Amino acid sequence: MDKKRFTSGRKLDHLRICAEEEIERGFSGFSDIRLVHSALPECDLSRIDLSTRFLGRKLSSPLFIAAMTGGHPDTTEVNVRLARAAERYGIGMCVGSQRAALEDPALEESFRVVRREAPGAFLVANLGIVQLREHGPDWAGRAIDMIGADAIAIHLNFLQEAIQPEGDHDATGCTEALARFCRESPVPVIVKETGSGISRETAEACWGAGVRAIDTGGWGGTSWAAIESFRAGKSRGKKNADLFALGTLFQEWGIPTAVSLVEVVGTGGPVIATGGIRTGLDMAKALALGADLCGLALPLLRPAMESEEALFSRIEELNRELQTAMFLCGAKKTRDMKRTRVYITGKTREMIGKIKGG
Repeated sequence: MDKKRFTSGRKLDHLRICAEEEIERGFSGFSDIRLVHSALPECDLSRIDLSTRFLGRKLSSPLFIAAMTGGHPDTTEVNVRLARAAERYGIGMCVGSQRAALEDPALEESFRVVRREAPGAFLVANLGIVQLREHGPDWAGRAIDMIGADAIAIHLNFLQEAIQPEGDHDATGCTEALARFCRESPVPVIVKETGSGISRETAEACWGAGVRAIDTGGWGGTSWAAIESFRAGKSRGKKNADLFALGTLFQEWGIPTAVSLVEVVGTGGPVIATGGIRTGLDMAKALALGADLCGLALPLLRPAMESEEALFSRIEELNRELQTAMFLCGAKKTRDMKRTRVYITGKTREMIGKIKGG
């Protein structure tokens, strides 16, 4: 099997499945969060300041373009549009996993376009922790250089790996590899989950390894278990049938994003809330729970595949929704949202109440 070609083809499979199938699963917890209304907000809606700081950079909004695509020639135009949006709106962007381009330099263009289209944006490179362990800091350095990254995300996706027929099933030595890289990395290191959430214990281990930020990547949005189930279901053979069943079962696995956020906030540095955030109101709720940025992938991927105009319109809509929520909370600046009271109900309240030591 041509490993380089296989990895690139898998990236295109993922993009097509995200565009064509219903791959959202679970419960993010945000429907259980209600922001306390301020009937006397004492601020001007038109002057609500969405700007924020993250890892030393000023961003125009906490809206963060979460990792989506790259690694196949057919994904280049989507990355071009996302990068133009990051530049236009002064927001951060994380590219998709760069593994395919590191295996095959001919695919680097699908990533390099991002920095060309967004020369002033806060860009985050992306590499899996297994690849970091196997290939060392050199691979991570190449990923950073490929897009002139301001930070690098090391993604944790062991649920996805467990279901992939070609997945990496050995997680030993990853924490040590992460710590070694954090000591050597020329840019801040972010650890991100990809749909199963980060627990308090994992967060503490990551801070101890030297990471500078954590992305929750919680349960309740795009499900990689569902995506891999779709891939397995379209292939023949008993092994793929078994993996389809496994992926279906584990679509219910993970920590809801709101719960993961509560577990991680306060354990160390800044936190990106990703997983099931679909509106500016969800973003406001995440900020009130302590998030510094709010990552969205699927809600931006679909308009990005349609047109640049559709993508720009969606970002403006999300920012308007966030501004409105902030106004109704009496929050003039994003940092004021961390002082906003919330009511927590339902399953989310039940799970948070069961956090050891919580």
